[in-house]
Amino acid sequence: MAAARNEGNGEMATVDRWLLPDGIEEVLPPEAARIEAARRQVLDLFQRWGYEFVVTPHIEYLESLLTGAGQDLDLRTFKVIDPQTGRQMGFRADITPQVARIDAHTLRREGPNRLCYAGSVLHAQPRALTTSRSPIQLGAELYGDASPASDVEVISLLLEMLELAAVPDVHIDLGHVGIYRGLARAAGLSGEVEQQLFDALQRKAVDEVAALTESVPAELQKMLRALAELCGEREVLDLAQACLVEAPEDVHLALDELIAIADTLERRYPEVPLYFDLGELRGYHYHTGVVFAAFVPGVGQSIAQGGRYDDIGADFGRARPATGFSTDLKTLVTLGAMQLDEPEAGVWAPDNHDLYLWKAVRQLRGQNTRVVQALPGQDVSAAHEAGCDRQLVLNDGRWQVVPLAV
Repeated sequence: MAAARNEGNGEMATVDRWLLPDGIEEVLPPEAARIEAARRQVLDLFQRWGYEFVVTPHIEYLESLLTGAGQDLDLRTFKVIDPQTGRQMGFRADITPQVARIDAHTLRREGPNRLCYAGSVLHAQPRALTTSRSPIQLGAELYGDASPASDVEVISLLLEMLELAAVPDVHIDLGHVGIYRGLARAAGLSGEVEQQLFDALQRKAVDEVAALTESVPAELQKMLRALAELCGEREVLDLAQACLVEAPEDVHLALDELIAIADTLERRYPEVPLYFDLGELRGYHYHTGVVFAAFVPGVGQSIAQGGRYDDIGADFGRARPATGFSTDLKTLVTLGAMQLDEPEAGVWAPDNHDLYLWKAVRQLRGQNTRVVQALPGQDVSAAHEAGCDRQLVLNDGRWQVVPLAV
């Protein structure tokens, strides 16, 4: 145990220098190797769908980092002062706004643009008490198309990713923030009441919803109250069409979009259960259309989530339709049973500066064989701990690979 001096009283105080902050963890071998192998496989999947990989900064000016992201991301962002400029900066807590900036400002392509990413993020506050504050965020975003076809594509890609990761018993939750937003607009709710009603709907607090809509016209009151109970399997959409028959046109358009997306997903993935919740407003201040999340039994939080967030690029000089999803790569590997190649056992080379040994080692490494060379004081007894099952030995003047004695 390391010791540090307490300057106040001259006494030595013990400090556990190996302790990490809550929610911050190391990833050790072989788990790190499994995560990296999974990252490569998922990014290869994204590439086959036409998504191009981008890398974003770990830290940048706060104004850019939080653009259009809402209060939740603000609370989860570590903030520091840049010693060079005196401006406030933040460690990225979500890569999505950064990728939106790349699409809108840096690349400035016309038409649809598909981008993907994978990188560590840092959260000042975890999503839940049991979740990491240093997840590896992995995701895909589709810009430049406002049609439901883009939403179908990214949800399909999410499901293909979960299938690749062999995550069992996945079900998808679907909603559309445009339904509540259209009803709230028609009801003329003040910003404060709209927020209170939003909070009540998230908790399915039926009595609170009723109290908050007392002054709303009767027909709209009925429809807003119905949102708290419009959740369940496919029949919920039929019930919603009946309950919202008198709703404004934008509400009908949102519901029609949700139905069209659900129809396509049911045809493509008949084995994946779909659950609908019209009162689920995940990311309400950020998303503008369909929202979705993947869940598995026994895990209280979604394991992947996303939705439509049109016009986020406006603050970067160009408003663009956008939809996408993200997940935590570490969670994906933990929950799944992805077929990952085990690291090949290596070849042990002795501590010897013979030039011909060096040439043999280089040749093996050039053939993608793992070779670990002993350091001074090490002998072949250390080979197993180094992950080797063979060794280089000198036979008749030639260095040859032979099995390592047990």
